[in-house]
Amino acid sequence: MNTVLSRANSLFAFSLSVMAALTFGCFVTTAFKDRSVPVDIHVSKVMIKNVDDFTGPRERSDLGFVTFDLSANLQPIFDWNVKELFLYLTAEYTTKSNALNQVVLWDKIVLRGENTKLNLKEVKSKYFFFDDGNGLRANKNITLTLSWNVVPNAGILPLVMGSGHKSLAFPESYEAAKSY
Repeated sequence: MNTVLSRANSLFAFSLSVMAALTFGCFVTTAFKDRSVPVDIHVSKVMIKNVDDFTGPRERSDLGFVTFDLSANLQPIFDWNVKELFLYLTAEYTTKSNALNQVVLWDKIVLRGENTKLNLKEVKSKYFFFDDGNGLRANKNITLTLSWNVVPNAGILPLVMGSGHKSLAFPESYEAAKSY
C-alpha cells in the first residue's frame, strides 16, 4: 500500500506536469506573432564635445549629445501574454578602430495598462554617448534604432527591432559651449 506522502508526491508531480503542459500551450498561442510596429524617429539637435576620458589612459574622447522626437503606437504588441515592454534607443556606427559600435542612448519600461502610444518631443539622451576615441566627429553614418524586449507571462523573451530607423551625421567641429 502507498503511504499518504507517496500519494501526495504523485498528485503534486502530476499537477506540475499538467501546469507545465498548459503553460507551454499558452506560450505556443503567441510564439509566432509579429511584434514589430512602425517607429518614427526625428533628430532635432546633434552636438559633439571632446572631453577628458577618466576611465582609461589620459586621453580625450568624443561625447555626443542627441535630442530627438520619438513616436510609435505599441498597442498591437500587447496581448494577454505580454507583461511589459523594455524599450531602448540605440546608436550604431563604425569607426576606424571598431567595425561595429552600439550605444544605448535612452530606455523606458512600458507596463500593461499604461499608455502605449509614444509621442515624445525634444527628448535628450538618457545615457552618455561616449566613443572610445575620436570616432564621432564628422561621422556621417550613425543610425538610431528603437528596439524592445517583450516580457511575456510565459515563454521566451523576444528581441524586436522597430521598422523605422534614422541616420544622422555628427558635425565636423566640436562644440565650445558649456551647456547642453
